[in-house]
Amino acid sequence: MKKKMNECVSRLKVIPLGGLEQIGMNITAFEYEDSIIVVDCGLAFPADDMLGIDLVIPDVTYLKDNIDKVKGFVITHGHEDHIGALPYVLREVNVPIYATRLTMGIIENKFKEHDLLKGTKRKVVKFGQSINLGQFRVEFIRTNHSIVDAAALAIYSPAGVVIHTGDFKVDYTPVFGDAIDLQRFAELGKKGVLALMCDSTNAERPGFTPSEKTVGKTFDNLFEEHKNSRIFVATFASNVDRVQQIINTAYKFGKKVCVEGRSMVSIIETARNLECLHIPDNTLIEIDQMKNYPDDQQVIITTGSQGESMAALSRMATGMHRKITIGAGDTVIFSSNPIPGNEKSVTKIINELLRKGADVIFQDAHVSGHACQEEIKLLYTLIQPKYAIPVHGEYKHLKAQAKIAENLGIDKENIFILSSGDVIELDETSATVTGKVQTGGILVDGLGVGDVGNVVLRDRQHLAEDGIMIVVMSLDAYSGQLVAGPDIVSRGFVYVKESDELIEEARSVVDEAVQKCLDRGVTDWGKLKNATKDALSEFVWRKTKRRPMILPIIMEV
Repeated sequence: MKKKMNECVSRLKVIPLGGLEQIGMNITAFEYEDSIIVVDCGLAFPADDMLGIDLVIPDVTYLKDNIDKVKGFVITHGHEDHIGALPYVLREVNVPIYATRLTMGIIENKFKEHDLLKGTKRKVVKFGQSINLGQFRVEFIRTNHSIVDAAALAIYSPAGVVIHTGDFKVDYTPVFGDAIDLQRFAELGKKGVLALMCDSTNAERPGFTPSEKTVGKTFDNLFEEHKNSRIFVATFASNVDRVQQIINTAYKFGKKVCVEGRSMVSIIETARNLECLHIPDNTLIEIDQMKNYPDDQQVIITTGSQGESMAALSRMATGMHRKITIGAGDTVIFSSNPIPGNEKSVTKIINELLRKGADVIFQDAHVSGHACQEEIKLLYTLIQPKYAIPVHGEYKHLKAQAKIAENLGIDKENIFILSSGDVIELDETSATVTGKVQTGGILVDGLGVGDVGNVVLRDRQHLAEDGIMIVVMSLDAYSGQLVAGPDIVSRGFVYVKESDELIEEARSVVDEAVQKCLDRGVTDWGKLKNATKDALSEFVWRKTKRRPMILPIIMEV
């Protein structure tokens, strides 16, 4: 850090290992000579074609290969797409973690579940505080987001300062804590900032994102309109400020609040313990106490605003919840927007609730946690970076922010839209993309991490689309002759009882193909299996225009 700029021979490398060209899985490495720091370590939720997959975590091969250089993870805030992969990644890249208090509280909850608390070094950092990590110094700057204690990072290196905003919005009247520290951004801008890595999620939206406090007034009006009904509010578990406002309104109207959904109960407990959430006495009740109060005195805050099939709201809507069923006379407020890709699931839940007779409200009870165009412009104007590197978003979001930066006078050559894995090297004189490192998604299925790859996914897709046919036969160990079978079992292909003729014909086709091989003296199992597959596949395609997976099984007797 003591090197003067003109003595500085190395350049700063910035390597996004995830989070670009997608929503989620945010993780970026910063490297200078013998030091690497990693900002965030998030997961992504599986796409529709990832059958049976629970979640997707980033490929950190680059960090494992350079483990001696990695000094720590620096976390901006406590959302899953920024912290969710930590329990998996830390098993292979076990370095200290630095985060603000609520973020750390949520991380520690995760670690308890994964039995990682003892083996990991953690440090809570206050806003305005800096930590030294090898060649880097990282300063935490207060921002606003839909979760308390969100931070931007000023990353100081001998090559210059990079500001990473994390997820942010400019909220002058936050529900909890102070407004974003615009003064600090301006001070850094005056001193000179090498690059700005800014949240692009809402870069396509003009104007300003409304303050979180505006939702409080909306809740007051909705509770007034529906004061004679039981009220359900579905929101993100981690949106502590939203939960605070629902509780405030419920208290105002003399209602009792029950929280349902494992993740929400856990985060609310953590936020309460850290005094980031204030619940008036005798307002919160357990689910078993609800029967002691009339319906019009009950407010249930629940997970499931994205239509997740196993979340509390879905189970209540479909009558699968053990203790609560939603029906006529109930009011359900969706206090979130569907994440891109979840629209169908959300619509399905809304239809189910309406069918049950509930009153459903899904407009105007939510504001975004991300900056719109005017706030992004404000940050660029205060910071005046030499280089712009849009982050957090699909390509169209990154492109929209690049356009904003260009309109504000940043040279087109100094704006970089990167892909995950790109290595960009920066210093005062130039910035260039110099290479690519291994990145990608590691699929997590149950307890298996990375054991389901593209081949398995392709097989699952195949099974889902066309089903499977299993051919079983027995060969004599000495003579090599067929002594039993071939028998055909199918699943997900055709209903066997109604397709006796087809299955019988298929059996004859396989029998003929196997006999031909045996007559020619072919006893190699591999060749017999291939002959079976080819003959059966051709027959089935001719008859049904389908291609089920064909699995021959040969037994020796």
